Amino acid sequence: MLLAFRFKALYQSLGMDLPVCANLMAFMHNKRMRFLHTMLRVGNLQRSIDFYTQVLGMQLLRTSENAEYKYSLAFLGFEGGNPAQAEIELTYNWGTESYDMGTAYGHIALGVPDAYAACDKIKAAGGNVTREAGPVKGGSTVIAFVTDPDGYKIELIQENSRAHQHGDAASVDPLRAA
Repeated sequence: MLLAFRFKALYQSLGMDLPVCANLMAFMHNKRMRFLHTMLRVGNLQRSIDFYTQVLGMQLLRTSENAEYKYSLAFLGFEGGNPAQAEIELTYNWGTESYDMGTAYGHIALGVPDAYAACDKIKAAGGNVTREAGPVKGGSTVIAFVTDPDGYKIELIQENSRAHQHGDAASVDPLRAA
């Protein structure tokens, strides 16, 4: 109730009248936002599809092409993708073979039952493990990193790790370093 009062005061301070504020509050209460997908630009669509399906075990969910604007899309995920899980959208802009990574992009994280076994399986499938499985610096969560063919980092987080299991702020490990 206190939160609703604070939102009401905020919206009124922005010049919104009470009916508009009430409608917005009702919408926010009844409609949940969901994480749908993350888009990655790739230099070779088939090479990237092969990595995400054959090395990481994702499913190719759907593809599309837009000849007018010269791009192709591939959506991949686990368990059929949306709505159960978010997806990865691979975007290939025709004729662009590579992209600069920049310094803003971090990584995608995937939960795995056993990070050590996942690394072994990824290496056996030809994947590039860039940080072997082990606890994060200063913590107990077991992580590993792999890199896809375009240089994107993917963190593997072992699901039975202490911080992942409990999920409360006090048990979350400090910064993770790759």
